[in-house]
Amino acid sequence: MIRQDIIDLFRIRPGKPFRLKDHDPGWAQTEELKDSGKDVVKQRSLEVLNQSVLDLAEAQELLYANDRYSVLIIFQAMDAAGKDGTIKHVMSGVNPQGCQVYSFKKPSEEELDHNFLWRCMKSVPERGRLGIFNRSYYEEVLVVKVHSEILELQRLPPGERDQSFWEARYEDINAFEKHLVRNGTIVIKFFLNVSKDEQKRRFLDRLTKQNKHWKFSAADMRERKFWDDYQATYEAAIAATSTEWAPWYVIPADQKWVTRAVVADIIATTIQSLQLRYPEVTQAQLAEFAKLQEQLENE
Repeated sequence: MIRQDIIDLFRIRPGKPFRLKDHDPGWAQTEELKDSGKDVVKQRSLEVLNQSVLDLAEAQELLYANDRYSVLIIFQAMDAAGKDGTIKHVMSGVNPQGCQVYSFKKPSEEELDHNFLWRCMKSVPERGRLGIFNRSYYEEVLVVKVHSEILELQRLPPGERDQSFWEARYEDINAFEKHLVRNGTIVIKFFLNVSKDEQKRRFLDRLTKQNKHWKFSAADMRERKFWDDYQATYEAAIAATSTEWAPWYVIPADQKWVTRAVVADIIATTIQSLQLRYPEVTQAQLAEFAKLQEQLENE
């Protein structure tokens, strides 16, 4: 497991000053790690990932058997930050029957006829399951804020689209997440913090390698022009919506092995903190089991 003081570097505390530029997207998060060297940190990260995948598989089985809690995991990031790969590697040991992944694209006509939380609200995980949102309702205070013309498509009542409008959306999100937590859904939110230079390198990789062409979209380049706007918008959204009940973690994403290890550790540790147990069997059930066992043995 990763030491708690390291994890605390990534968790955004409510009411504390928060600036993305204070969060290093690389692997050397402390002087201790820097002194250890990249090779040592990478090896340790791979070990943490492998152990956390095993721990998560066991935790997910307990979650399913206990059937009282669910876990909602939200991933947000700039393009090419590694959301898909992180989900793939971290969830590699989980029973597919106990895990649901949703990727939210452009809203449909039906979705535009509802409030901005609706399409995600109906996809939250049921008790006993892990639910993963690859992007989420946070797009409504991120891409929609950067491209405010999208609001014209949302058929909203008349009114100013000023700072108070966005603050109201943050308030709605916090209230929704508090409602989920009160009813047994654990909410964990990850922002994969990739640098602009690393995004450029990954885009070039997709453009120059034939087997990665499918990953590239011209829209990604268009959105890159709004990098500074997105950074400011993410900063505002994370600061306003990282709560004690639904925390944001800003995860370094320039090295994928760091991203995956930290995310896996946080998810596994969070579920383990619930101290779940398998359902207890009553004495009457044990007596019935003994009878059935005897019947089977005497066949």
